Amino acid sequence: MGESGDLLPRAEIRAIFSHLRGRFQLLLSMFLIGFIVGYPIAEYAIEWLLDAEGYRPVGVEIIVLQPMEIILLKLRIASQIGIAIFLITLISDLAWNGRRIISEGKRVVTENSRGGFARFVMALLTMLLLGGLGLFYAHIILIPFLLDYLAADAGAAGLDSTWQLRSWIGFILGLYIGSALSFQVPLVAVMLVRTGVVNRSAFTDNRGFLWFAAFAIGAFLSPPDPLSMFLVGGPMLVLLELALLIERTVWKS
Repeated sequence: MGESGDLLPRAEIRAIFSHLRGRFQLLLSMFLIGFIVGYPIAEYAIEWLLDAEGYRPVGVEIIVLQPMEIILLKLRIASQIGIAIFLITLISDLAWNGRRIISEGKRVVTENSRGGFARFVMALLTMLLLGGLGLFYAHIILIPFLLDYLAADAGAAGLDSTWQLRSWIGFILGLYIGSALSFQVPLVAVMLVRTGVVNRSAFTDNRGFLWFAAFAIGAFLSPPDPLSMFLVGGPMLVLLELALLIERTVWKS
C-alpha cells in the first residue's frame, strides 16, 4: 500500500522493478545491437561532420592529439547510440505494458489494464516526432549558437581557437543525442500520469525541482552560463508544461 506523501507508491515501484528484471536480457540485447550497429555508423558520422559546413566556426582549427582518439570517439558514439536504442525499447515496453504492470502491483487486474497495441503505436509515433523536433532544434538553434559562442569567447580572451577532434565531435553529437532524448521528457511524464505511477500533482507541486534538474542538465551539456543552460534545459520545461496541459484538457476522462 502506498503511504500518503509517497511520490512513487511502493507497490508500483516493486512491480516496475520486477518487470524490468524480467526484461533485462532484452534491454541489454538492444543496447548491444545499438552499440554494434553504431560503431560503423560512427565512422560515417565523423567523416560527415569533418566535411560538412557550419560546424567549424571561422578561425577554429581541429587537431588530433593521439592515434587512439578516433577509435575512442567511435566507441563513445556507438555507446550513445546503444543507450538511445535502450531507452527507446524501455519506453516502448512501458507504453505497451505500463497499465498491466501497475495493476498487478496493486493486485487489481482489469480488462483495460492489459497490454495495449494502440498505446504502443501512439508512444512510438510520439517518440519519433519528439526526437525529430529535438534534432531539428539542435541543428537549427542550439549547436550553431553554442559553437559560435565558444569560438567568440576564446577570441575575446585573445586565445587561439584550437579544438581537439574528440571533444569537438563528441560535443556536437552529444547535443544532438541529448536533445533528441530530452525531448522525450513530456512523453515519459504523460505515461507516468496515465498509468497511475505518479499523480499529476507530483509534477505541478515540484516545479522548482524540475527547473533545477533541467538547468543542471543544461549545465552538463553546454557552457555553464545562464543563456546556454536555458537553451538546453528550457525546451524540456516548455514541452513538459504543454504535455501536462494536453493531458488535463484533452485526455482527461
